[in-house]
Amino acid sequence: MFSKRLTIPLAFSLLFACKAPGPAAQHMALLPYGPAFAALWQQRSSEYKALCFQAYNIARLRLNEDLQRGAARPMAIVTDIDETVLDNSPYNVHIALKGENYSDKTWQEWTSKAAADTVPGALSFLKYAAEKGVHVYYITNRSAAERAVTLQNLQRWNFPDADNEHLIPKTTTSSKEDRRLEVAKTHEIILLMGDNLGDFSAIFEKQPVDKRDAATRQSAAEFGNRFIVLPNPMYGDWLPAMFQYNYKQNIDSILQTQLKNY
Repeated sequence: MFSKRLTIPLAFSLLFACKAPGPAAQHMALLPYGPAFAALWQQRSSEYKALCFQAYNIARLRLNEDLQRGAARPMAIVTDIDETVLDNSPYNVHIALKGENYSDKTWQEWTSKAAADTVPGALSFLKYAAEKGVHVYYITNRSAAERAVTLQNLQRWNFPDADNEHLIPKTTTSSKEDRRLEVAKTHEIILLMGDNLGDFSAIFEKQPVDKRDAATRQSAAEFGNRFIVLPNPMYGDWLPAMFQYNYKQNIDSILQTQLKNY
């Protein structure tokens, strides 16, 4: 059974844990309750919703500019799914309350339910784009085995182009570059949307923190123009970038060290 929302007592315990001094409180705020606290913000804060609406309002402005300009080939939007159009915070609550981290098994138990809600603003924007004749491609790092349930979840909310042709899951690599290039062979990609920098360009992939920051500064003009970024405090490449993507390391100790650096 997946917990849909955080309870008020749990929310208060997390707040007090963050305010309390000492390494034990730091540990409690980071693992396993860090993801739960992040999910609390995603589920309860109006600021989260405002950021999502802001992202999709900007996307609509850019789309209208592109429609006015026109293109020689069919226009397309390439979008990520998780934390970009579908909200998976209940999954993060569920594993955090059990004291667990992400696993393929528990993740696929969640996606099999096709129960994820929509990210604020996502559905109305993509429907608007489709009404204007723009194709929507969903490039996701969900596995091919999750194709049917992912389509079921998208179709539940009537997302446009929620079909096999427009859903491109992960096959052999988590990099999305080759999949983006395939879409670009037949379409002009006018917008890329995602919550992780790897959703936009290969220059961000598998880079440590300093190089990710440098690439972000280098690409500053793209954000809010061709790149539309959605907020995700729960997970993403920003975290493994701190330990060079070596998942065999003691992540808890690394995070404690990172905290002491500030």
